[in-house]
Amino acid sequence: MSADQPVTVEVGLGDRTYDILIGSGLLSRAGAEISRRLPGTRAAVITDANVASAHLDALKASLETGGIQPAVITLPPGEKTKSFAHLEEVVDGVLAARLERGDIVIAFGGGVIGDLAGFAAGIVRRGMNFVQIPTSLLAQVDSSVGGKTGINSARGKNLVGVFHQPKLVLADTGVLDTLPIREFRAGYAELAKYGLIDRPEFFAWLEENWGQVFAGGPERAQAIAEACRAKADVVARDEFETGDRALLNLGHTFGHALEAATQYDGTRLVHGEGVAIGMALAYRFSSRLNLASPDDAARVEAHLRAVGLPWRMADIPGALPGAEALLAFITQDKKVSRGALTFILTRGIGQAVIAKDVPASEVLSFLKENHPSQQESRLGQQKMRPK
Repeated sequence: MSADQPVTVEVGLGDRTYDILIGSGLLSRAGAEISRRLPGTRAAVITDANVASAHLDALKASLETGGIQPAVITLPPGEKTKSFAHLEEVVDGVLAARLERGDIVIAFGGGVIGDLAGFAAGIVRRGMNFVQIPTSLLAQVDSSVGGKTGINSARGKNLVGVFHQPKLVLADTGVLDTLPIREFRAGYAELAKYGLIDRPEFFAWLEENWGQVFAGGPERAQAIAEACRAKADVVARDEFETGDRALLNLGHTFGHALEAATQYDGTRLVHGEGVAIGMALAYRFSSRLNLASPDDAARVEAHLRAVGLPWRMADIPGALPGAEALLAFITQDKKVSRGALTFILTRGIGQAVIAKDVPASEVLSFLKENHPSQQESRLGQQKMRPK
């Protein structure tokens, strides 16, 4: 795939329909693609220090060639940037640049930057134009598509935000070559998620081809495009997550609780790793509730291990709070409705379901059984048994 022949995936939302362009070399034509759709506009580029050092000069040159003079706001990298303090910094920077409502906020980074910049675009001047240029695998296959934006609270992840759709998404697969392997693996968890929700053939394809996806051949772009089609289909049916868009949260309720429990410390756990562990837990919990076979859970865990992703709470460095505290984070999660616990569970590979009114007592028992302290206790008991 070349920059001359990107794959286009359409997100069909009536008069707010937009394109996702996927291909290598798209960064060099970002200015042309944006100015063709939004002529005569100015832009603020929101990025982080890591992305800026690797790719900002190329983006600025492309924008200037397209007649767009960008104001750049550079933030620290990491999940902790999704905060009220940095939201205020971005809002103030956009206003200081004297950008108008018809101008553009460009999110140039991973999921953190996309969520934060999108939220700022949704609230500054009651809604500005917004373009996503995702630079991580996780952002290209998931967070840049669908218009969910927001920041974290000390009480939980993504609890403050708005739905604000972009005008365009440019997913340059070439920039992924500079992504640290840990971040690439974290994004791969979201790729696998789409197969586990309702595309079992895609999950089987990933089991066979994940090595080529990591290596960066045509399989990488093929996988990203398939994930974007899967998400675009769901978003077109259920933009505001009042129905089956909730299925996209497979693994996220457990994963978000683990992120909050580690205080969003990216040295211990990044979002995609939380999703990986969360998906394994969701499959194991589904098996415990007799919804799915234990063989399905074992298959998911085996694939996560094969690609180098964590798959159990014990894989998180450092101590975790107890099961009761983890349950408290879960009950604060936004997938809770009127106090009832809602989980995305499964009846098998590619058969995710929305499970409402899940008993908190069942969740607590499951968390206790799978907590690292319980596993260490069982291991110690096994060592003490006489041979």
